[in-house]
Amino acid sequence: MASGYNLLSLEDALKLSRQEIREYYKRYINPGLASLLSLLDFDKQFVKAEGVYVWDREGRRYIDCLGAYGALNLGHNPPQVIKAVEMVRERPNLLQASLNPLAAALAHNLAAITPGDLSRVFFCNSGTEAVEGALKLARAATGRYKIVYCENSFHGKSFGSLSVTGRQKYRKPFEPLLPGCEPVPFGDAEALERRLASGDVAAFIVEPIQGEGGVIVPPDGYLARVRELCDKYGSLLIVDEIQTGFGRTGYLFACEHDGVVPDILCLAKSLGGGIMPLGAYISRPDIWERAYGGTERCLLHTSTFGGNTLAMAAGLAALSSILEQDLAAQAREKGRFLLEGLKRLKEKSNLIKEVRGRGLLVGLEFNQPASGFLNKLSLGKLNELSQQYFGSLVAGELMNRYQIITAYTLNNPNVIRLEPPLIIGYPELEKVLAALEEILIEKGFWGVALNSARTALGSFLSRRKE
Repeated sequence: MASGYNLLSLEDALKLSRQEIREYYKRYINPGLASLLSLLDFDKQFVKAEGVYVWDREGRRYIDCLGAYGALNLGHNPPQVIKAVEMVRERPNLLQASLNPLAAALAHNLAAITPGDLSRVFFCNSGTEAVEGALKLARAATGRYKIVYCENSFHGKSFGSLSVTGRQKYRKPFEPLLPGCEPVPFGDAEALERRLASGDVAAFIVEPIQGEGGVIVPPDGYLARVRELCDKYGSLLIVDEIQTGFGRTGYLFACEHDGVVPDILCLAKSLGGGIMPLGAYISRPDIWERAYGGTERCLLHTSTFGGNTLAMAAGLAALSSILEQDLAAQAREKGRFLLEGLKRLKEKSNLIKEVRGRGLLVGLEFNQPASGFLNKLSLGKLNELSQQYFGSLVAGELMNRYQIITAYTLNNPNVIRLEPPLIIGYPELEKVLAALEEILIEKGFWGVALNSARTALGSFLSRRKE
């Protein structure tokens, strides 16, 4: 304890019990989150991580099939990224009265690997910051203020990003949001054209695949048609590859599936190698010049920690490792194996409504299995349970019975997402498929529900004992 203030040291923090951590979260951070995670025994203490595995305090090993929502394409604690950060630990990390050589190098590398003539990079610390910067750039470059976005989308929870995120649950408490933001259905090019035809839209922002929306893949050619429409009506195309970038979908960038070059590309997550917070957007040079060209406008959008030395070192090493291991090709082949296995499982189980995805971004959506007499007997509660919570029950079963970490998607809680590190091996993928087969075919809805109830009861009793 630090003298005078009753502070906890790092050593104290590492020794905190599970119950102490829960209590501190409830008292100082987020009581609802602490209750939610503990309900299905999701608040385990993990004390070691390497590659695709994490270990809890009791020594149990788990396969991480969530991968921090796409931030761990290289897996946990990639040694090459840690080594790079260690190499620069004696350099100044923050020094605004200078030009950082590492930032210059990483910007050069991003310009080399991104599609077309994208070449002006702004570094920040997260995906939502990258989106915020892209929206500002679009407005400043075009002189227009309207932004069109997609229903069911997710671009972040800061004010501007939330204004172009398409789920009312996250928007409603903060309204009115940024004016001039208008939604269209995802995958509907005709609806987009009706919006753009007014000629006053600064930009259209879109995910190549909607991740939090439930891993929704648009029709082939959709992005190419979007590119044509943006060119026709003078609107910029912002592609959000925060989750899909750096090999996740079997392409280095998912927009390459349709051969599309955006005007602005948003990046984050795996760019920091899972070690450092790192986001960026990269734009065409003429767009940047219209907004920020010249000494009078060059400081209109800045970030104190953006482009810091440690993050740049991590980004350089992460990008090099992703390319050297050809993780895009690995994701393409392993994703095909996983999707084929899940589709075979769907043929055996009526609990699975749909299997979809590309590369190693895969969504598994569940049916509503409850009907007839049992649902009437429960006054409709059984259907409500299956509709709203079955995805989380399956995720809980995978975690607590099979040591496989997954989660449901934010915009559709009846879809669990399989988004493992791209370095995952085929034996681990086979374990995931075998576990899902046992859960969905051998145990079924009632088996999952009863096991989850036992887990919740056990978690409650253990908290009482602690």
